Amino acid sequence: MTQTDTTAPQGPAARVGIGGPVGSGKTALVERLIPELEMIGKSVSVITNDLVTSEDAERLRRSNIIDANRVLAVEAGACPHTVIREDPTMNMEAAEQLDLAFPGTDVILLESGGDNLASTFSDDLVDFWAFVIDVSGGGDIPRKRGPGVLRADVLIINKADLAPHVGVDLELMIAEAREVRRGKPVFVTNCSTGEGVAEVARFISDEVLF
Repeated sequence: MTQTDTTAPQGPAARVGIGGPVGSGKTALVERLIPELEMIGKSVSVITNDLVTSEDAERLRRSNIIDANRVLAVEAGACPHTVIREDPTMNMEAAEQLDLAFPGTDVILLESGGDNLASTFSDDLVDFWAFVIDVSGGGDIPRKRGPGVLRADVLIINKADLAPHVGVDLELMIAEAREVRRGKPVFVTNCSTGEGVAEVARFISDEVLF
């Protein structure tokens, strides 16, 4: 008698958006998150978004930290908001392509093209999203209360090491970020060294993948 396999097939990978202004460190965060997530047993694929280039995708493919076939690029051809918020169809199709090509993938990281504090993700596209700001952009960013700062599931303050060099009171910036986000999580990272990224990876694993 043949035993029937009752194990349910795994559904689509969880989709985690990573947005933020130009130069805040989104690609650097993705580069650091991939090995951290894999270290805790999570299989990762990536979609990058940009205006008219696939430079971020090519950077990841050359990095040797991920199978190059697991990285897809979406070129918006317009404001980056378009393909992550107004009409995320291109990203949804790319995610479906990765699901089919790599069944069993746990998480797809969707990096937004660099934009401003108004950048947000459609709920139709992602299950969870992080917004990345950096201290060199100014310690007053939390007080500006942009939609990304307020609405993201996680706010990441990157380039913490630069605070004393750009005249930013990092502790005040963190405190103001926590105040305007009313209890939503805030993490502090230095993606050039990897400091703080393991905590972000564990949070994503705990909150999204379980």
